[in-house]
Amino acid sequence: MGLAAFQAALSAALKGQGMCGRFTQHYSWAEIHGFLDVFGAARNLRARYNIAPTTDIDVLRLDAEGRRDLVRMRWGLVPFFWKKTLKELPATFNARAETVGEKPMFRSAFKTRRCIIPASGFYEWTGEKGGKVPHLFTAADGSPVLGFAGLWEKWHDPVTGEDVLSATIIVSGASEWMQPYHDRMPVLLGPDQFAAWLDGSAGADVLRPAAEAALREWIVTTRLNRTGQGDEDATMIEQAA
Repeated sequence: MGLAAFQAALSAALKGQGMCGRFTQHYSWAEIHGFLDVFGAARNLRARYNIAPTTDIDVLRLDAEGRRDLVRMRWGLVPFFWKKTLKELPATFNARAETVGEKPMFRSAFKTRRCIIPASGFYEWTGEKGGKVPHLFTAADGSPVLGFAGLWEKWHDPVTGEDVLSATIIVSGASEWMQPYHDRMPVLLGPDQFAAWLDGSAGADVLRPAAEAALREWIVTTRLNRTGQGDEDATMIEQAA
């Protein structure tokens, strides 16, 4: 199975489990710096409009000096103790808010390796197989960046000998507004929660569905139904005619 087919199968499985399996990151350095107070000099950021599991994404974590550092990580958390290959890793692109502090795959990272995953929006689907309709969800106030609660890990690949940084998005049950589209949704953190989440002082009680008025939605092109289609195509997020 090729990479694109592998990602498509996993993404489809995630949707079936009520997970967040596709999102976007298309913000400027000024926008991400203003929202997350990122440390470091300005840099060019790659705009992406159809991010699928197992690809690299932007992740905000604290560096060794306690500064907010934006780094690239694999989307799909690999726990530090994993002894098998990446192909044998179960789906870890999302972690359920209700059990994230208990599941062996995530509990260590929940205690000490938290992150925020910036997103411009995320996708969910309605309809039946063969006629799936993709919907894009973005900030209701027009903000270019949302902050997903996440976890990160550092894992040593025994096959390649390389260290792999990876991350997962935490998902909660859906808000009443979200339920017609999906029964799960990414946990959105507000600026007043960033510091406590990153330093580990915030508890699992912050992992709640977003407020009813936090998001807006519109239907986008069915090209989104194919994983890997149009990742660098800005028309993917336009409202469908």
